[in-house]
Amino acid sequence: MPRWLAPLLRRIHALCAEGRVSFTLKALRELALLDLGLDEHDALEVLRALRAADFRDRLVSESTDEWLYVFNPRISGQVLYVKVIVRAGCVVVSFHEEADDDDEDQ
Repeated sequence: MPRWLAPLLRRIHALCAEGRVSFTLKALRELALLDLGLDEHDALEVLRALRAADFRDRLVSESTDEWLYVFNPRISGQVLYVKVIVRAGCVVVSFHEEADDDDEDQ
């Protein structure tokens, strides 16, 4: 496990507890399209429950040069693709069912 992952997860969990999480319009659309009946509150619970074992990848945003963190938590038997940027708050960029092909929204 990379040494930066545990502090990152603590930061994401703290931001969720403080209510400092926002969703991009894209992430909200993806959340609505999931066949799981999840809303923003449920998505926050998913973020609060992220574990090191859910971590998949760290990418650099092509548009902002910021780190994007990708997680694959399992919810109701489905593996999700959750991508976040951590700034002063946590911004959820993607929140959809995991697909075989790469996400193109960097």
